[in-house]
Amino acid sequence: MGTVNQLSRIMERLLEVITVVLMVSLTLVVLYAVVTRYAWRTPSWYDEVAAIMLVWLTYYAGALAALKRGHIGVDGVLAAMPVNIRMPIAYLSEALFIGFFLVLGWAGLVVLNVMQGMSLITLRWVPLTFTQSVIPIGAGLFIIAQLLSMPTHLAKVRSGLTQEEEEIAHAIAEAERDNARAGFTAEALTTRRDQP
Repeated sequence: MGTVNQLSRIMERLLEVITVVLMVSLTLVVLYAVVTRYAWRTPSWYDEVAAIMLVWLTYYAGALAALKRGHIGVDGVLAAMPVNIRMPIAYLSEALFIGFFLVLGWAGLVVLNVMQGMSLITLRWVPLTFTQSVIPIGAGLFIIAQLLSMPTHLAKVRSGLTQEEEEIAHAIAEAERDNARAGFTAEALTTRRDQP
């Protein structure tokens, strides 16, 4: 489990850096286009580049969310089932997720093959194979993220713990720590109330 957690942390940091760089770059491209629209002429490449950057941001941030198991799920329904039904459904869910991204990665490779020799319309020096490479790369990142987070997720499913319950318990523990630091313990509040 130690190696999986270490790899997961490395991947998390890498995806965070890539996501932040893409987000800042996209923001700068859009700001540049807005400023140049009023100062002189908007660059012709802006729309095409911004759209591609948004797609890249979606894939990389989506893989980060998959690593953190942050996508929409129905943990409560799964946790309410008996464990002998819950676990096969959890395994099936994992297999379907990975299967979908295997198909997406394969389709992405087909797209890259079809787009050989093509380039962006506004930036002729940027090949479409580069811009569309995010499809198979993103699919691969989703699969790796799912595999890295799977052992912890399946252990939680087996125990019947949902992500919402875990987040609530974490938030309560954090609030209690903050209150204790500020002197708002149950005992302190009781003695304050009892004093005239």
